Amino acid sequence: MSRPLSVHIVIPVYNEARVLPATVERVVTFLARECPYAWTLEIADNGSTDATPALLPDLARRDPRVRALRLERRGRGLALRHAWTAREADVHAYMDADLSTDLGALLPLLERIAEGYDIAVGSRHLPGAVVTRSFKREVLSRGYNRLLRAAFRTALTDAQCGFKAVSRRVVREVVPEVHSDGWFFDTELLLLAERRGYRIAEIPVRWIEDRDSRVRIPRTIAEYLRELWRLRRAWAGGPPGGEAPPGASRSLSQR
Repeated sequence: MSRPLSVHIVIPVYNEARVLPATVERVVTFLARECPYAWTLEIADNGSTDATPALLPDLARRDPRVRALRLERRGRGLALRHAWTAREADVHAYMDADLSTDLGALLPLLERIAEGYDIAVGSRHLPGAVVTRSFKREVLSRGYNRLLRAAFRTALTDAQCGFKAVSRRVVREVVPEVHSDGWFFDTELLLLAERRGYRIAEIPVRWIEDRDSRVRIPRTIAEYLRELWRLRRAWAGGPPGGEAPPGASRSLSQR
């Protein structure tokens, strides 16, 4: 690439006023010190009802590379779709506001896209990953990913980790066809891209469970199961656009 790589990183937030200022400061400090690429950071608030919306203007003023987006509807998938498709960048990424995934994995994620991968995914289930979380969350995560492998024959080890990067082409060609506006957005994006032959890399991460997570486990499990059934039925005759795009190969790298 003859020009510097441009990177657009999104933090989708819902009622994160308690941690958001510290999160933004920590991410900006890391990017300013460690990221060799031209970057922007976007805070995508999706329907918060706490003080989060009031914080956005001040957070965006602290650094010209920080932007804020307010959506009135809830949904992590909705926030990511809106933020990614509204901005031009070579690489689009996102991370959860709780920063459960260690920021040290961000540069390897971006480097995989720079090397030619279409999607790079943080994984808590690869050799080399270091994970601290409750037994219940561990069982649920591993069970979900086993269900994915059984139902869709995917090679992915961790579809849920909130730490991903995608190429400009994926945002243009795949993201608009993802139907989920919620937590299932990640899974649907990955399964659709994998079936179409886009190159996906998985990277082991260090991950610590946030005990004050906004995730409501019973509701989220119900959403995942409902969406899995929808996708399974919709793909009974093969996923939409099943042909691999020009230059794509059906591969998944685990590093």
